Amino acid sequence: MNPAIGYSALILVSVSTALIGFYGLRVSRTTSDFYVASRTVRPWWNASAIGGEYLSAASFLGIAGLIVISGLDALWFPIGYTAGYLMLLFFVAAPLRRSGAYTVPDFAQARLESSTARHVTSLLVVAVGWFYIVPQLHGAALTIRTTTGLPSWVGAGAVVVVVCLTVATGGMRSMTFVQAFQYWLKLTAIAVPAIFIVLMLSGVTGQQSGPTIPAGTELFPPSNPPSLDSAYGTISLMIALLLGTLGLPHVLVRFYTNPDGAAARRTTLIVLGLLSIFYFFPTIYGVLGRVFLPELAATGSPDATVLLLPGRLIGGLGGDLLTALVVSGAFAAFLSTTSGLVVSLAGVISQDFLGGSVRGFRIAAIFAAVVPFAVAMVTDSLALAGSVGLVFAFTASTICPLLLLGIWWRGLTDAGAVAGMLTGGVLCATAMIVGAQLPIDAPWRSVLTQPAAWSVPTAFLVMVVVSRATQHRRSTTVSRFMSKLHVPERPLDVENPRTSSS
Repeated sequence: MNPAIGYSALILVSVSTALIGFYGLRVSRTTSDFYVASRTVRPWWNASAIGGEYLSAASFLGIAGLIVISGLDALWFPIGYTAGYLMLLFFVAAPLRRSGAYTVPDFAQARLESSTARHVTSLLVVAVGWFYIVPQLHGAALTIRTTTGLPSWVGAGAVVVVVCLTVATGGMRSMTFVQAFQYWLKLTAIAVPAIFIVLMLSGVTGQQSGPTIPAGTELFPPSNPPSLDSAYGTISLMIALLLGTLGLPHVLVRFYTNPDGAAARRTTLIVLGLLSIFYFFPTIYGVLGRVFLPELAATGSPDATVLLLPGRLIGGLGGDLLTALVVSGAFAAFLSTTSGLVVSLAGVISQDFLGGSVRGFRIAAIFAAVVPFAVAMVTDSLALAGSVGLVFAFTASTICPLLLLGIWWRGLTDAGAVAGMLTGGVLCATAMIVGAQLPIDAPWRSVLTQPAAWSVPTAFLVMVVVSRATQHRRSTTVSRFMSKLHVPERPLDVENPRTSSS
């Protein structure tokens, strides 16, 4: 592979991101612009931005890699990643927008009237964000190492530098423009090479020579009968993906930028369509990778399937150009997801520790990016989709119960919320750490490495039981706050935001 491909793609995406971010800086003037884009982002823009930040390294590279090594079992990942937005649509999107909060900790304090609940939520949000950023930096390192041969730290470092520049200078309004652009870049980058490859293999292009799928090839050969462990793993994974989406800080903060609750619902519906279109293409790469790049599963680098397939099957100048397009899309994935996470973490850190000013936001943004960079440099990359799936399990066990019970149950107390979040977080994290140390054939390994099936119900149960036992600690304003969450507000006039009742 020509190293110039990696260099040109990295430079092009980085410069484009910086230019769009600096354009956003011109229209970011107030504190509200930096935190929630003054709550004036239209549904199509917001949906594109959500797609940009949600489609991470796990989506762009990891799903194809998992299909290469795991076959049909890996198809649960794109299903779960997309279906999680149905849960957001039904239970969270509109009420969360009506809460009027800037961040998830803001919501916790407003709902529970407790600084302790706010601080615990803040720590969990920061932990989730950092755990999620690390795989993005691993993906950037993999991409640079594969396409240019440069050291891994160059890719991760480039992502951190570009993200710090764009987030610290323009905040949420700037990142909305950047991430919306990056969604469409990612879709183009992954779809165009896939379409070329499929047309070539089907003979539509008229090419007489080249790779073909051998007759009688079994893409997904029969495996052993499903075991109890595999059934449990699938169920636990789906719980993690469906409920974990509800607690992702970089996704949740996007709903605060909508003009009103109705716009938040429309945004979620559009996101479902955008994700469904995108996930069709990594599946194609994964299936073809099982035929033409099976050695990647043996060498431990299946996440490189999307990067290598165009060059392997098409070759020549055409293959180089398509590879450059894929690399640019991969870098857009790392930049957009990391940017969204850094924006959400900067909001939390600035609000809780730095006074909530624009200057505090900028300092917090740099801090939020540098810490996971240091962690990424001293850790090895796991399978990207699998490592992000663990973050979903942790989020489903902590922030998700707070939001669902906080929005839909009047009886939740601050003591119950704190007890449930800490219980879910400790159980989930401990199980994953212990499970990773067990032999691959250990009888309880799947129960520990996929803990969502029992850690999530436990977190909900603890919240309910402790809240029942501490009813005297219920917020005195809970009735008014619940009405605010569930009574539709008047639509916001984007030209004159002050006309909104919220």
